[in-house]
Amino acid sequence: MAERLVSVWQPYFLASKDRDAVLETAVELEELGYTRIWFSAGFQDGVPTRFRELLDGTERIGVAPGILSIWHSDPADVAGFVADAERDHPGRFLLGLGTSHAVIVDNDDRRYRKPYSKMVEYLDALDAAGVAPDQRVLAALGPRMLELSRDRSRGAHPYFIPVEHTAEARAALGPGALLAPEVAVVLEADAERARAVAREYTAGYLTLPNYTRNLQRFGWTEADFANGGSDALVDALIPWGTPEQVAAGLEKHYEAGADEVTIQVLGVERREFPREAFRALAAALN
Repeated sequence: MAERLVSVWQPYFLASKDRDAVLETAVELEELGYTRIWFSAGFQDGVPTRFRELLDGTERIGVAPGILSIWHSDPADVAGFVADAERDHPGRFLLGLGTSHAVIVDNDDRRYRKPYSKMVEYLDALDAAGVAPDQRVLAALGPRMLELSRDRSRGAHPYFIPVEHTAEARAALGPGALLAPEVAVVLEADAERARAVAREYTAGYLTLPNYTRNLQRFGWTEADFANGGSDALVDALIPWGTPEQVAAGLEKHYEAGADEVTIQVLGVERREFPREAFRALAAALN
């Protein structure tokens, strides 16, 4: 059986202004055995300096944007960041790329048109600038983008997906590519409270067509998307319960073909880090 990699996905790493606290957190996660730290690169131009600060402040743990918007970043600038990171920290920076969402891109005075073609053009530019396919992954949901992930990158980093998508993604990628889904979790054993926390997260994502269209492919309907999600949909997307119960939910993604599960713990403010939760999950998963 291949090694099952466990990583962290938290907005905290970009949202927090306390650089020293962020680096202390990263060092502890490294000591706990987590594989990689993922967080959104936001929607500004270029790669945020926080990714480099984390690489410089740790020794082993990987760092990855999940995702860097191809509409907001220049491929030449990104290639320069990747080259510098690889020179100083070989193998530790993984470039996560995504097409974002029309509502975000169009609000930034850019035109969200033909996202698949835009991604192909972006990858062509990265190739020309010397970024190797194994230095990048794509935030892929649908079949075409999954195939592009297989053919033009190291693999896929799907977000906001059920276990059935992980199985589909593995079939599309084949056995050799990296499959690192994001899975949000709630460490709360009471069903009503756990689902309430989960819906604070799902409500926003269920307004985005990229995600709802993907969920419809697996049989979910408009009724499931209302009011932050039906109980069944929330339970399918968000493992909740004790650390052991959450670990069992994450195990389903490994069984479906994930190499690396990137865990996002819900129920905290963006500038807070759920330290005790990740300590408990490290013990439960190991």
